[in-house]
Amino acid sequence: MADIVILGAGIGGLPMAYDMKAAKRKEDRITVISNNPYFQFTPSNPWAGVGWRSRDDVTIDIAPVLKKQKIDFICDACVKVVPDENKLVLESGREVSYDFLIIATGPELAFDKIEGLGPDGYTQSVCAIDHAVEANQAWEDFCKDPGPIVVGAVQGASCYGPAYEYAMIMDTELKRRKIRDKVPMTFVTAEPYVGHLGLGGVGDTKGILESEMRDRHIKWITDAQVDKVEDGLMHVSQIGDDGAVVKSHELPFKYSMMLPSFRGIPALQGLDGLVNPMGFVIVDEHQRNPKYQNVFGVGVCIAIAPLEKCNVPVGVPKTGYMIESMVAATAENIGQMLRGQEPTHEGTWNAFCLADFGNKGVAFLAQPQNPPRNLNWAAEGKWVHLAKIAFEKYFMRKIRKGQSEPYFEKAIMNMTKVTRLK
Repeated sequence: MADIVILGAGIGGLPMAYDMKAAKRKEDRITVISNNPYFQFTPSNPWAGVGWRSRDDVTIDIAPVLKKQKIDFICDACVKVVPDENKLVLESGREVSYDFLIIATGPELAFDKIEGLGPDGYTQSVCAIDHAVEANQAWEDFCKDPGPIVVGAVQGASCYGPAYEYAMIMDTELKRRKIRDKVPMTFVTAEPYVGHLGLGGVGDTKGILESEMRDRHIKWITDAQVDKVEDGLMHVSQIGDDGAVVKSHELPFKYSMMLPSFRGIPALQGLDGLVNPMGFVIVDEHQRNPKYQNVFGVGVCIAIAPLEKCNVPVGVPKTGYMIESMVAATAENIGQMLRGQEPTHEGTWNAFCLADFGNKGVAFLAQPQNPPRNLNWAAEGKWVHLAKIAFEKYFMRKIRKGQSEPYFEKAIMNMTKVTRLK
């Protein structure tokens, strides 16, 4: 019998448990460990930030779902990974041994890198449902006394889609409340241009998003380095090709949501050979760590080198479709190792995103993620808004049922039928 431990229970962790159940031997045991008792559908957080979703809409209690699947669940934070001893130390003091470890923790949010950033400072976040609920409380107060908004993603961020979504969703909601005319809005991003997305653009995301922001009267600042945030004032430097400041901005705001940079969780920091200096898990083409070959990594917690050097650090996103392919490959590879074989499966690492703008949206598909690509496509329309709503319901339903399916791949197949994408 082998003990297979999955650390994390998000969009990577729970599907990992379901896929692993199908790939393991009958006698093997799966344990999921998470610091949260609930699964959260992170892509819905921008909606929660303006009150279009509640916490209950986008979360699922993990314990009863996994119990039905005969998968063990421990709700406890991991404070230390000890790969040399094949064990985890939990916050309660409990130690959990493993034969195989799959790290699917997601990141730690590095708000502390910038003075005044984050929910403990002066800006909101939609990276977690707790943050989104707080952002909504601040949003309701803001709408009673509106003023300037600053929204975007800081230097080192590796997730840009939610920043664009939240800007457009706020615009849509403000129009519904008939107070958009009272709210100047500025989009601040580390990207070298609007629509770069950490991917060098996909299709014409640059043109589509610039046009959308002009149409919605949202100004933008690119190559932006957020220096510090004060109460109601953001200090931003625009960086030129030579690394020097070409322009400084002092942006007043009454409401702000800025995505932070990410790093690995504290339990992973400083583990030479397992993680890089930022604490992200190092993996090979089989999602396996080269030094500790019974340790695998999936999702946002893994190390991926930036696509290109930018004036301001720009990270690489790990979209749901990419994570899904990592999960499938990892389950198959561990299944092979359990049977005495070498792993052969590799994730496709393609990028797919449905970015909702409240009344329409933008979809993009990059195969592979980094250019040059075999498929480099983006499109917009109301159908994207409807597709994301449908996908949210579909994904949550499948997670509740404990069903292992290629969720994102099916979504792409359905999108292909709608758009006649070739």
